[in-house]
Amino acid sequence: SCDASQLCNCSSMGLEFIPPGLTAKITGLNLAHNRIKHIQSQDLQQAVNLKTLLLQSNEISSIDEDSFQSLEKLELLDLSNNSLAHLSPVWFGHLFSLQHLHLQGNSYRDLGQSSPFSRLRNLSSLHLGNPQFSVIRQGNFEGIEFLHKLWIDGSNLSQYEQGSLKSIKEINHMIINLRNSNIFSEIVRDLVHSVAWLEVAEIKLPVDRKSLVQNSTRPFRIQKLTFKEALFTDQSISPKIVSLKEITSLKELQAINCVLEGTGIWNTEEIEKSGQSFVETITITKLVIQKFHLFIDLGGMESQINKLKRLTITSSNVFMVPCNLARNFSSLLYLDFHDNLLVNKRLEETICERSWPSLQTLNLSQNSLKSLELTAKYISRLPKLNNLDISLNNFGEIPDECKWPEHLKYLNLSSTQIPEVTSCIPQTLEVLDVSGNNLKEFGLQLPSLKELYLTRNQLKTLPGAAPIPNLVSLSVRRNKLNSFSKEEFESFRRMELLDASDNNFICSCEFLSFVHHEAGLAQVLVGWPDRYVCDSPLAVRGAQVGAVHLSLMECHRSLVVSLICVLVFLVILLLVAVGYKYHVVWYLRMTWAWLQAKRKPKRAPPKDVCYDAFVSYSENDSEWVENTMVQELEQACPPFRLCLHKRDFVPGKWIVDNIIDSIEKSRKTLFVLSEHFVQSEWCKYELDFSHFRLFDENNDAAILILLEPIQSKAIPKRFCKLRKIMNTKTYLEWPASEQQQQVFWENLKGALKS
Repeated sequence: SCDASQLCNCSSMGLEFIPPGLTAKITGLNLAHNRIKHIQSQDLQQAVNLKTLLLQSNEISSIDEDSFQSLEKLELLDLSNNSLAHLSPVWFGHLFSLQHLHLQGNSYRDLGQSSPFSRLRNLSSLHLGNPQFSVIRQGNFEGIEFLHKLWIDGSNLSQYEQGSLKSIKEINHMIINLRNSNIFSEIVRDLVHSVAWLEVAEIKLPVDRKSLVQNSTRPFRIQKLTFKEALFTDQSISPKIVSLKEITSLKELQAINCVLEGTGIWNTEEIEKSGQSFVETITITKLVIQKFHLFIDLGGMESQINKLKRLTITSSNVFMVPCNLARNFSSLLYLDFHDNLLVNKRLEETICERSWPSLQTLNLSQNSLKSLELTAKYISRLPKLNNLDISLNNFGEIPDECKWPEHLKYLNLSSTQIPEVTSCIPQTLEVLDVSGNNLKEFGLQLPSLKELYLTRNQLKTLPGAAPIPNLVSLSVRRNKLNSFSKEEFESFRRMELLDASDNNFICSCEFLSFVHHEAGLAQVLVGWPDRYVCDSPLAVRGAQVGAVHLSLMECHRSLVVSLICVLVFLVILLLVAVGYKYHVVWYLRMTWAWLQAKRKPKRAPPKDVCYDAFVSYSENDSEWVENTMVQELEQACPPFRLCLHKRDFVPGKWIVDNIIDSIEKSRKTLFVLSEHFVQSEWCKYELDFSHFRLFDENNDAAILILLEPIQSKAIPKRFCKLRKIMNTKTYLEWPASEQQQQVFWENLKGALKS
C-alpha cells in the first residue's frame, strides 16, 4: 500500500493491530479508521524515518511507554478520536521533531499533574480536549513556548487554574469550545499577552463585570476575538463591551452563527463613560435576533463607532440603519450588508445625506432592492465611494440615465435581471460585472474600463473593442459564443486575460487555424485547454479545441466541391468533344434505330409498299432532284411514285421513324450522291438508317446516283459498306451532255423497274 515516496495507506482495512514488518524506508503511515486497540513497543521500532503517523478513529486505549521512542523524525502524530483515558509524558519524550499533535476526541479528563508536552520544543499545532475534558491545571503546558494553533475542546471544562496557559508565550490562533462562562474571564486574562487571535465557541456570555485585564500590564497581544455559536443577551452586552475596551490591542471582533436575545436596550451610558473603543473591524455573520423587527435604533452608541473602519453584517435580517447612527460612522471605509432585508424605501434612510462620509466600498448584494434608478440616486450621496456591489437584487429593468458617485470605479450588477446595458452604467468604471443577466449584446462606451465580466449571458460574439479600448481582462464564460476570429482577438490591444471557457464552440477550419497558429493565445485564455470544448461538428463533439485537426475536405469543402464540379464539367466537355469527333451520338442513335428496325419484319407486305423509291439527297441538291429528276420520273409513262422527305414525311413523327418507314414502304432507295450529300448530317443519317436493312440483305434495293464526281476517300470511314458498294458495284453518273442524259434516264428507269 506504499507509493513511490514511501507513504503507506492502510486506512479502513479493519486492522486490529499495527501490521508487522515496517521498515526504515517508510516515511508516512496512515492507519486511520481501523480497529486497533493497543500500540506495543516493537510495532514501530524499525520505522525510524517515519514523519507522518495517522492513527485517528481507532479504538486505542493503551500505548506502551516506549512505543514512539524510535520516531525522532516524526513531524505529525494524530491520535484523535480514540479511547485514551490518560496521557503519558513518556509517550512524547523522544519526539523531538514533532510539529503537529492531535489528541482531541479521547476520554481523558485532564492532562495529568504535569505537562505531557514538556519535551516537544518544535510543536507548532496542538489539538486536545473532549466532552469529558474538565480540568486544566497549572503546569499542563510547560515546555511549550510557541504555537501557531491551539485547539481545545473544553465544552465541559469546569475547572481552570489561573495561569495555566500563561506559560505559552506566543499563540497565533487559539480555538476553544467553552460553555462555562464563569472561567471565560480567567482564560482571557491569561491569553491577552500571548494570543493574537482568540476564537471562543458555544459560550453564553456572563453578565458579570469582571475585568479581562485585571493586574495585567501592557502591551497586550490579542488583536482579534471571534465568537462562534455564542449567546448574547441585552444584559451581557454592555458589561462585555466595557471590559473588551480594556484590551487596547483588540482591533477586530467577529460573531458567527450567534444568537442575541433582546431588542437592543443596552446601557449606552455605561458604555459611553468607559471611553473610546479601539476596535476597527466588526464582522457579524448569521446573527439571529428573534425579535429583530422590535430592535431599537441603538441610540447612544454614536460615540463608539466613529473610529470603526470596516463593518460587515451579513445574513442577519438588517432592514435599516437609522440616519443619525449612519452619520456617525465617520471613519468607516468598508461596509458589507450582503444577504439582508434592505429595500429601496429603507435605503433612503440608511444612506441619507452626510451619512457614511468616508465610505469607499459598499456591498448591498442579495437584498430586496427593486429600483436601480433609486438605488443609484441614494448611493450617489456617498462622495468617496469607488467600489459598489449590488448584485443578486431583482431590479428587472435599467433606466437610460442614472446618477452615481463621481469616483465610482467598480460596479457589480451581476444576477440583477437587467435585460440590457444602457448609458445608466457610469463611464468612470474600471471594473464592471454584469454576469448572469441574459444579455444578448454589449456595446457601451467605457473608455476607462479595464476588467469586464459577462459570464452566464447570451452573447454570440465578443463585445466590440473600440468602445472599451483599455480592456485588460474579459470574461465571456458560459455564453453562446461559437468562435472568435483573429481580428476580434487582436482588436483588444491590451488584453492580458480572456476567459471564454464553457462555450459551445463550432470548430470550423477558420477558428481552428486561428487557435493553432496564434502565438501567445494559450497564455491569454483562462482555463485553456481543458475548458474549451467543441460542440460541432458532430464527429469532434466533446473534444478539446486545441486537440482537433480537421481534414482538407472538411476545411475546404466549398473549394473541393468546386474543383469536383470543374473536373466533372471538363470530363463532360471532353466526352462531348470525343463524342463529336468520333460521332458517338451518331453511333448511339444508329444502334437505337437498328434495334427498332430488327424488331420489324425485313420486308413490308406488298400491300404496304407505297413508293417505287425513297429519295435521299442533300438540301443543296434539291433543285436538281425536285425540278429535274422528279419531273422526269413522275411524268414518265408509266409514272414512278417517289418518296421525298419534304413532301411525304408525316408531320409530328420522329424523323428517324419517318426515314425508316419511308425506306420500308419503298421498293428502292435512291441516293443522290454529291459533295453536299457527304457533308449533310441528315443525308448521313438517312444513309446510315437504311444500310442496315438494304445492305445487310445483299440485294439491289439501293441505287446510287453520282451527281458530281466524288472520291470514295471523301466518304466518311464509318460508312464502310457504302464505300465497299461504290468500290464493287456500278452506280449511275449524271452526265454533263444532253445526249448522254437521255441514256442516264433510261438506265435509271430500268433500275427502278428491276
